[in-house]
This record gives sequence, structure tokens and C-alpha cells, in this order.
Amino acid sequence: MRVSLRHLRRLCLALAVVSAAVIAWGSLTPGADMPQELPWDKFNHFIAYAGLAALLRLGGLRAVTALGLAIGYGLLVEGLQLGVPGRSGADGADALANALGALAAVAACRWLLPRRFLVAHG
Repeated sequence: MRVSLRHLRRLCLALAVVSAAVIAWGSLTPGADMPQELPWDKFNHFIAYAGLAALLRLGGLRAVTALGLAIGYGLLVEGLQLGVPGRSGADGADALANALGALAAVAACRWLLPRRFLVAHG
């Protein structure tokens, strides 16, 4: 069975939606329900948003669009955390880790994947 590029892209976009939902769940859970010490906090942010941006890019979105959506989503989630009990929100270091993760993933896609996979056709 051969999988078409179109189906692969749709799968990646569906996984990006799942990834965004997992990020929202983890980021918007009240502080009392979260472990008090999360090791590697900024690394976790970096990896989560790298995954989101990579899935968006692999889904056929242009690099600038995938990057903008991932960074914008990170900023939105940071802002929403302000209303969540026990969460600090609007953390510049978290937002930076999110953005750097997204940028690293988009750059990695550019250099590691075949051009035909990244160029949208219709």
C-alpha cells in the first residue's frame, strides 16, 4: 500500500492539532494539579513547540506560516495562563524557549527534508 504525499500532509496537520491540544492541556492545567518541580522546564517548552512547528511544516504550510502559527500559539497560551490559578503566565523565558524550538524545527525541516516534500502543490 502506497501512501500519497497529500495523505501524509493531512496526517501531519491532524497530529499538529493533537499536539496543540496537548500543549494547551499541559499549559492551562491549574498549578495545584501540576507537579511542583518540573525538571528541564525550558527544554520541555523547546521540544513541544519544535514538534508543533515541525508538524505544521510537514503538513505543507510554508516555513514562515508554520513558524508564525507556532510562535503565535505559544504567545496565546502564555497569555491565557494569566487566568489559570497557580500558573504564572506571560513568562518571557517560556515564550523564548517556545519560539526557539519552533525556529529550530523549521530550520531543521529546511535542511534535512527533500525539497519536494516541503513544496506545496495545490
